[in-house]
Parts: sequence; structure tokens; C-alpha cells
Amino acid sequence: MTKTPAGDTNSAVAQTFNELPLSETTLEALERARYLSPTPIQAGLIPRALEGVDVMGQAQTGTGKTASFVIPILERIPAKSSHKRPLALILVPTRELAVQVRDEAVKLAHGRRARCVALYGGKPIRGQIDKLSRGAELVVGTPGRLLDHISRGTLHLGDLQVVVLDEADRMLDIGFRPDIEKILRRVPRERQTLLLSATMPPPVKRLAQRYMHSPESLDFSPKDIAVETIEQFYFTVDPEQKLDLLTKLLAREQPQQAIVFCRTKRGTERLYRQLRKKEKHVECMHGDLTQSARDRTMQRFRKGQVRLLVATDVVGRGIDVTGISHIINYDIPEFCDDYVHRVGRTGRMGREGVAYTFVTPDEGIQLTRIEMRINRLLERAHLEGFGATQDAEKSDAAAGTNGDGPSADGASDGEPKSAAKPASPLAKRRKSRYRRAL
Repeated sequence: MTKTPAGDTNSAVAQTFNELPLSETTLEALERARYLSPTPIQAGLIPRALEGVDVMGQAQTGTGKTASFVIPILERIPAKSSHKRPLALILVPTRELAVQVRDEAVKLAHGRRARCVALYGGKPIRGQIDKLSRGAELVVGTPGRLLDHISRGTLHLGDLQVVVLDEADRMLDIGFRPDIEKILRRVPRERQTLLLSATMPPPVKRLAQRYMHSPESLDFSPKDIAVETIEQFYFTVDPEQKLDLLTKLLAREQPQQAIVFCRTKRGTERLYRQLRKKEKHVECMHGDLTQSARDRTMQRFRKGQVRLLVATDVVGRGIDVTGISHIINYDIPEFCDDYVHRVGRTGRMGREGVAYTFVTPDEGIQLTRIEMRINRLLERAHLEGFGATQDAEKSDAAAGTNGDGPSADGASDGEPKSAAKPASPLAKRRKSRYRRAL
């Protein structure tokens, strides 16, 4: 596996799409879509993908990953294609991302007869079969529904030239590895494989080593994993005060659009019902909703008709809504990478955003793990009238600390919240310590 550091890649990035080896048809489609200049991952990945190289591309959310693999695929398709069987297959972890990738492909395919079909569960399979029978050069779908079509004989993979694994880490996180491997064993060996992911944990690398041909690794992730344009804060709060804190926070912040993340589907539904009594433009999103309900909610959210979206991590990956100004982690995520992707829903494409995380008294260690993961200390926020915060201030004042409790070995961190710390020293200093929420 050939690894290309982000710095080496970025040093030669194209400043405009005209500097990339793209056809006039694609350039016209990009101009029509108002894509003015390539992002680093687009400038780095597109030329290598056009040369037929297998590529592992790593970049944080909101950096234009979808266009970086859709554009090279479209360049392979003749302007007036009439191919019946798909030439490219794109695997994604969620239904919402399948719809988003399909829409992006349709937008960038302007001027070509390139048909794209999205295959995912929750929709009648008959309509998808009819679309496949009429022909499609691109197919994007979730692994389970793709296998369903393969077993029915309605999806034929023999002509595939490109396979894309989008949000690969998420697909493995939610247990899709067996399905992914079943699909990859059915596609032609002589193919190009592109793997896109925000993180590259060992399971993703093992999958790449097994099914990719000498892949190049392009890393466009900054050392600071969290998006630089996002301000990140945490509140300490007792569990029974979280709803009141959320209500006051929303009243103070007046977000343009916000996603409020909960850990469970039941908790999401309960918080939605509570907020609906106070807020007019609020909806919820979780895996138990019907696909038609999820589609309607996302459509209204993208149009700005929904101000607050209460959701599980089903919308934590790949969902691109540019109007999101605030992310609120009502429940602290169980996994650190989920925090990264939740927060990445705001601050898209360089815009500014803010994220707040609610931390209960027994969740201090989860907060510290998140800070170690992103190599950054979250700043403590305050709102008057909440007991956990007030008790914490009294405790800190008595102990003479800056808001961090003593470490497990009895020592105090003694680090100001606002001070920026180098990545590796921070991780070393906090490796065996935990931050008390109070």
C-alpha cells in the first residue's frame, strides 16, 4: 500500500477544475452546479482515479468526498451511453446517504445520458427492479438491498469497472462487513476500487488489503480531527435537567437549523414529543420510521422548513445540509468517532458552526476520551440555574482548580480550557486520567 501524506498531496493541488484532466461535458456540469474550485480531496483523488489506480481516500466530513469519486466515474461513461448493466457500483451505509449520492450523481451527470439508480430498503423493490430493467450506468445502494437484488437476478455485476466503498468505517461499524465481502466476491477481479472514509481503523485497512490492488492512500485529514471552523463546548448537567437546559440553550442561541442527537430511538421519540410542545418546526429521525417518513423529513430539513431535527446517529454520517448552524449532543455518543461525525454535520465546506455536548456527572471519562480522540479540549459552557454546573463551580473553587477535577492518581491537570495544546503531549498527559463532569 502506497501512502501519500496530506502535505505532499496538497502541495500540488489544482486551484480550478480546468487544471484537472476533465472533459468539457464535466466542466460544463460543474459550472452549472456552481462548483467553482476543487477541494483538496477532489484535487488529489480525481487525477489518480482517472488513471485507474485503486485509492483509499481519507478526509473529514464536509470536504466534498462524494464528488471526488462521482466525477471520475462519470468520465468513464460516454456522453450518450445506453449501457444496460451498471458500470459502477457505490456502496453506502444508510438509505439517506444513498439518496444523497444519487442526487449528486444526477446533478454532475448533466449533459450525459448517465442513469443512476438508488437501491435501499424501506422502499418497494418492484419499482427498483423496473428502473434496473430500463438500464443504469451507476448503481448506489446499501449492502443488504444490493444483495437482495443480486439474489433475485435483477442486478448484474459482470460489467462493473468501478466499485466505491463510501463511509467504509461506518459500514463496518454497523456490521456490514459480511455483506460487503459477499458483494466484492461477485464483482469482476479486473476493476478499480475506491474506498472513502473519514477514519481508517484497522478493520478498514484489512478490508482494503484483501480486496484492493496495491491501493494508494491519500490522507487529507488534518492533525486536528475536529473541523477547525466549529466551536465546541460542553455543559455539565444532571440527567433530569437536560430538557430544561436544552430549552434555555435553544432560546439563547436561536439556531438557524440544529440537529439534536440522542443515543437511542426511544429517547429520540420521547425528546421529540417533549420539544413539539415548545417548538413549531421540529421533526425527528430514527431507524424505526418508515422510509417515506424519513424521506419527507430530510426533504423538509434540506429546504429549511424544519428548524430542529431530533435524531439518532442515522444522520450522523454523510448527510450534507449546509444550513445547519448548531449540533447539540443531548446524549454524549458511545463512540468517539460518532462524536466526530455528529459535529461534522455543521461547519460544512468551511462554514462556521457550533457544537454543544451535555455531560452528566458519571460521563466525565467519555468526555476525556473524546478530547483525546480529537486532540482538543472542549471549552466548558455555562447557563445560570443548573445545579450540576453550579455545584461544579463551588467544588472547583474549593479545590483551586480550573474546572477539571483531580486526576485518578490525585494530581490536578491544571490546564486552562482556552489554551491550545499540542496533539501528542495532550494525549500523553491525559492517557491515564479522566475529567470529572462535576
